[in-house]
Order: sequence, then structure tokens, then C-alpha cells
Amino acid sequence: MTIRAGNFNAYKLSLAARGTTAWNDRVTAVRELAPDLLGLQEVVVDEAATPPDQWNAVAAQTITAFAEDCGLTASVPATPGRPYGVTMAANVHRAWYTAVLWNPAAASVVPGTYRPLGAPDFWHGLTTVAFDIGAAEPLTMVAYHGDPFRPNWRTEEARRIKGTLRRPGGVTPALVVGDFNALSAARVPGPDGTLRYYDHEVYAEQDHDDLEYQVLEGTIGGEQLADRRQTELLLRRGYMVDAAAHLGVPGHATVGHWKDGQGDPDPFGERRIDLILATRPVTPALLVYGVQDSKAARAGSDHLIPWVDLDPAKVSRELGITEG
Repeated sequence: MTIRAGNFNAYKLSLAARGTTAWNDRVTAVRELAPDLLGLQEVVVDEAATPPDQWNAVAAQTITAFAEDCGLTASVPATPGRPYGVTMAANVHRAWYTAVLWNPAAASVVPGTYRPLGAPDFWHGLTTVAFDIGAAEPLTMVAYHGDPFRPNWRTEEARRIKGTLRRPGGVTPALVVGDFNALSAARVPGPDGTLRYYDHEVYAEQDHDDLEYQVLEGTIGGEQLADRRQTELLLRRGYMVDAAAHLGVPGHATVGHWKDGQGDPDPFGERRIDLILATRPVTPALLVYGVQDSKAARAGSDHLIPWVDLDPAKVSRELGITEG
């Protein structure tokens, strides 16, 4: 038995859109993929029309509806502190949510493991929840949405993610999936055998006002190097691996297929910012990586859906810190 995990930034998914072509395209894309675990970003509530004390309720309704239409669930037991019974998280100042969805026939929530994390640690909310997938230990699923405007903050978010998953002597078995809003620091051997970035320097020839959000300070107007500190921290010493680079699939974009006039203006072009990272205990279990690139996926969102298949039997028990 294999488990398929994916990530979907569903582009401003709102309850009011249910039944529209855009909603149905998103549902079709997820059903085509048939994931067992799915990270979700950009569930939004109309802040101008909805009182803040109702944001969570509307978001929970939206996530529940989308999960049901996709043949998945996001339901956990409600508690006095988390009364909505949905695996979701938001920054308390904004009504933008992340969530985790799953196929209950393939994965079951480990009681008490759902945690929503928000401000001040994350610009968007971070949703974490652990699942029994038949592995030696539960697998924690982390749904992340990186800060779009502050590279320094993205680095600190990564440090917080790492702290969430650390344990004495190593790291929790986990997949960290999301719209990272930045290029990966993963490296692969080049034609001459030397290591190079898996994602090339896409900003090198660009000239626009938004470079500050993606390029290392001091390099604008020169080399214009992508700020990769966020994933450099997560990938250091093999703490995590970037599934696409680790499995050696050809380079690919997850955004940039929507052109001017469709969705929000995007000066950055085609690039890969939707990532699936696996912690050390999960790395041996990675089997196949792909991107859901169907007609429905391209129409439904400005982000495509990366996914990975893994073998639960190969999730290892990490008993100590590895050398490196």
C-alpha cells in the first residue's frame, strides 16, 4: 500500500464560489489526483463583509464543503478551545486559512495531534496534524503558506517549523507541504558533477518593483540571486529533503501558467514555489513525485498541485542525530 500526499494553493477559495466553474475545476483537479493527504492554502473569508468573530466559522464551513466535494474530510473532534472541529489555521489578523484534508480510508488522525499555529510565528496560519498510515510511527502533515513579502520572515517561519518537528535526538516523521512563496535551496549534481541549485536563478534577468520580495539584499541590479534562506535552514544536514530534487524528476514550474489578466498580477513568471519536503525518517519512503497538470488544475488555480507517493513500511525510526 502506498500513500499519496499533495499540496494545493486553491486561489482564494471561498464558500460563495461553491458550485461555480472555478470551484468545480478545483474539485475535479483534486479528484483526478485522488490524494490520501492534502495540504490546502488560500481558503479566504470576506473580511469586509464578515465580522471577525465569524471568520473561523465561515472558514470551517468552506473547508468542510470543499473536502466533501473532493471525497475527503477535514473533521476532528471539537474541543472547548477548538470548537469548529476542522483541521485549519489562520493568522488572527487575517481571514486566510491553511488546512489539511485526508482520505479516511487510508489515514486516521492520531487523537490530540491537531495544532493550529498563527501569529506571531506565521504570516498565514500553519496547520499540523499527525496520521496513522500504517507506518512505524505516525506521520505529521504540515500545511504551510510562506510570507509573500518578507524574506527575513520566511526564514524565521522555517526556523519555527523546524522547532515544531524537532525532538531529542532527531526529527519527527513528517511531510511539510505548501506554497513556500520562494525558490528551494535544494541542490543536485550538474553535468560536470558539481552541485547546483535544482531551481535555476529565475530572477536574474528581471527588472520590476517586486524583486525585493524574492531576491537577496545587495544583489538587485547585479546577480539578482533568489533568497533561499528559508529552505536552506530546513534542508541543512538532510534534516529534510525536497522530494522533487531527491527523486530526480525534471525541473518544472508550479506557478506562472496564469497570464496577465487572469488572477493577480504576477511579475515573476514561471517558477516552482509549491514544495513537498520530507523529514529524515520519511526520506527512505519516497517513491514517486509528480505535478497535477491537467486542464482542470490549470483552470482552477494559479498554483498546480505537487504530489508524492510514499511507502509507509519504509518510514524509519530515527533514534539519534546523524553525522554530517
